This record gives sequence, C-alpha cells and structure tokens, in this order.
Amino acid sequence: MDCIKITNLRVFAHHGVFPQETADGQDFYVNAGLFLDCRKAGGSDALEDSVDYGEVCHFITDFLQNNTYRLLEAAAEHLAAELLLGWGEQGLRAVDLELCKPHAPIGLPFENVSVSLHRAWHRVYLSIGSNMGDREAYLRGAVERLSKERSVAVRRVSDFLRTKPYGGVEQEDFLNAAIALDTLLAPGELLNLLHRIERQAGRTREVRWGPRTLDLDIIFYDGLVYEDDALVIPHVDMQNRDFVLRPLLKLCPNFRHPLLHKTVRQLYEELAQGEADSQTPGQAET
Repeated sequence: MDCIKITNLRVFAHHGVFPQETADGQDFYVNAGLFLDCRKAGGSDALEDSVDYGEVCHFITDFLQNNTYRLLEAAAEHLAAELLLGWGEQGLRAVDLELCKPHAPIGLPFENVSVSLHRAWHRVYLSIGSNMGDREAYLRGAVERLSKERSVAVRRVSDFLRTKPYGGVEQEDFLNAAIALDTLLAPGELLNLLHRIERQAGRTREVRWGPRTLDLDIIFYDGLVYEDDALVIPHVDMQNRDFVLRPLLKLCPNFRHPLLHKTVRQLYEELAQGEADSQTPGQAET
C-alpha cells in the first residue's frame, strides 16, 4: 500500500486534562500517513484520483480546533475515524496518526509527548440466517441496520438461499445469505454490534443450533486469526456448513482461509463432494 505523509502540521487547540489547557490552548503537532493505492493518480496526474493532502490538512486543523478532548488518545482516535470516514470512498484504506503535545504541563524537562495509532478499514464476511417468522424481513432488516452504522459500509449481499437446519434440532428450514462489508470496528466491537442487532430482532440463545429469528456470524475478518472467550475468527466450523459456503461462493470464491489455506470455492467443492460420496451406496467386496 502506498502512503502520503504529512509531517509536523502545527495546530493551536484546546485539549488537556487541566482546566488551564482547555482555557488557554497550546500548540499540537500532527504527523499522518495516508495509505492508499497511488497507481491510478500516478498514471493520470489527476488530483481526483488521489487524496487531496491540502484538504486533509485543513480538515485536521478544523477538527482539532472545533472539538475538545481531555486525552490525546481520544483526540487521535476520533480524528483517525473521521479521516477514514471522510476519504474512505476516495480510496483511503488506513491511517498512521501521531498527535504530539510538546508543551504538556509535566513540570520536568522533556522534548515531546505523543500518541501514535494505526487505524484501517477491514473487509469482513458475515453469514446471516433466520428460520422464524418473516425470515426475509429479518434478513433485510439486518442489512438495513448494518447500513445505517457510520463505522460500517455494506458492499455486497448474496442471494437469499433456503437451507436445511444444521445440528440435529428439529425445526423449520432457514433462509441464509452472506454479507461483504468494510468496517472500522475491531472484532469485539463488531461482535457487540451484531449481538445488539440480533437482540433487536428478538433473538434468544436458549437452544444450541435451535431456531432463531436472526443469526449473524463473523466468518472472515481480513485474513485475521483471532480467538478470545467470546469469538473465534475464522468461524470455527464454517468449512462444514453448506449454508455458509454457498452464499460466500457468490461473494468471495477466491478468498483463502488463513488456517486451512484453501479458497472458499475449494472448501465448498470438498464439502459437496463429501456429501455426494456419503450418499453413494458402497460396492460389495469381491
């Protein structure tokens, strides 16, 4: 990924824990790396094919002067998000941001205090399903609610597919789909959002693999391998689930599983072949 760098942009602003800092203000310095593909602009020599760094500098200045934060961490976090939201459609995929405070009231000799962070858009693939009530309405409602989140950009939605239930619990057939989206949310933050959308749809978690109004699962998050007490990425059993792989096949057939090192298409074909083999009567030994 290419990078446009902004170095030591000076901004007089009012951020700090102490009242005199927010009242009197002080100089802050911003260093930023804007990550995007510069090849198109390099070939066309057209500003509209890149990110206007002058415009970005004015935005950073206005943002830091028009908002007040107690902590450098908060100022940097919110600024990074606004940059990615503001220029994401123009190809900005990630930012490195350093917010420097050389006149912090420390009371000791020092040169600088700063907070540095890296934030980016992440490509995520979700599996969604419903087998209660108006299944299609639940799925379309989930897509709509995701689309309304500032930190989420829904890119594509697969066709809705009718599938048999998984896990051995007697219940109605499911309607399933897959969603490709970009998000600024970390994995745990995204999971919390999905659980909130499920609850709004009346989802309860009483029977494992049981019927549900809405089910939203993170299948892939970039090429990340991640695990905590609440979440495993990639989804731990996705390679065995036709209702996950078939919709994904429409969105990302060549996406490679970071642990199994096989594409979605390969995983689907292996699962389909395994199911076909299991239904073929064995030949008698001779």
